[in-house]
Amino acid sequence: MRSPSTDPSPPAGPPRGRPLPRGLVRAAVAVLLSAQVVALLLVGTYASVEPRVWGFPFFYWYTLVWLVAGAVSLAGATWLLRRGAGRPDAR
Repeated sequence: MRSPSTDPSPPAGPPRGRPLPRGLVRAAVAVLLSAQVVALLLVGTYASVEPRVWGFPFFYWYTLVWLVAGAVSLAGATWLLRRGAGRPDAR
């Protein structure tokens, strides 16, 4: 069995490279999560029946698209925050 000092495998842990500043990560998360809220608060942009997609009025498929986009942005925000949590200076 080899000693740990001669093992060529990289250490386990967060990915190496320049870590992003904590404030930048939080700002990116805030933008990701607030985009859906702002887009859906602007009711005038989607309060119409046309165009239809597969028979669904615009109002329904537009909100469904934002539902999926919100889930993706929430996953991205979680990934960014967990990536930043591996750093010793993260709170």
